[in-house]
Amino acid sequence: MDLAALRQEYERAGLDEADLAPDPITMFERWMAEAVDAGLHDPNAMVVSTVDGAGAPSSRMVLLKGVGETGFVFFTNTASRKGAELAGNPRCALLFPWHPLERQVRVEGVATPLPRPQVEAYFASRPRGSRLGAWASPQSQVTTREELAEAYAAAEARYPDEVPVPDAWGGYAVAPEVVEFWQGRPGRMHDRLVYRRDPDGGWATERLAP
Repeated sequence: MDLAALRQEYERAGLDEADLAPDPITMFERWMAEAVDAGLHDPNAMVVSTVDGAGAPSSRMVLLKGVGETGFVFFTNTASRKGAELAGNPRCALLFPWHPLERQVRVEGVATPLPRPQVEAYFASRPRGSRLGAWASPQSQVTTREELAEAYAAAEARYPDEVPVPDAWGGYAVAPEVVEFWQGRPGRMHDRLVYRRDPDGGWATERLAP
């Protein structure tokens, strides 16, 4: 397979400074609504990148479960690799890869653990199978399929009715400091418009070369 020959021209749209909302959250919500309306598969899927104590990066896909004044919200096993790395260094990056729209959104910010009541409220809204899975999976630890199946069956027997929130399960709000909106353009002359947090809490915008 000749991977070097795989290429596609981006011609769907452009992004001008006049198109930007006053703040990146409003702009993101606008683009998210367009991704949902376009029927993208899992439009709220995002890559979360963290670093360990030695500075080695790691990335994984999770689902965005909220966005607002506190930032971008997601939930996970806090004893997982990403949870351990965020505990050591809360700085992280997010990426929304909306390929069918020839768009991506990049976020750089700081993750803060969510308050327990918010975690409990979201956990209660999850399907029963997902709640049991949170008990059964020692996320990021070495295991076997048989061990996971046994742990799931044990959780199912232990909690025939209500499934409580595991201690090692929670969520984070990533407060953005930099948010880039990327729109593909012909000739690889892509539009890259970036919001950067000002010292006074406002936002400044600038264009980056593609």
